[in-house]
Amino acid sequence: MSDVLIRPALIAAGGLSARARRAHTARRRGDRDAGVSTLEMVIITLGLIAVATLLVTAITLAVTRRTDQIK
Repeated sequence: MSDVLIRPALIAAGGLSARARRAHTARRRGDRDAGVSTLEMVIITLGLIAVATLLVTAITLAVTRRTDQIK
C-alpha cells in the first residue's frame, strides 16, 4: 500500500527537480525570461505540499502497520 503512495510522490519530485534544473540552466545562460513568476511559485509550493502530504501519509501508514504487528 505504501508503494502506491510513494511512487506518485517520487514522480512529482522528479518533475519539480527537472523544472528547477531547467530554470537554473536558463539563468546561467543569461536568458532574461528565466525568472519565476508568482503563479509558478504558487504551483511549485502546492506541489511540494502535496508530495510532503503523500510522504507523511505513507510513513504514518507504515508505522501504524508495524505497531499493530507488535501488539
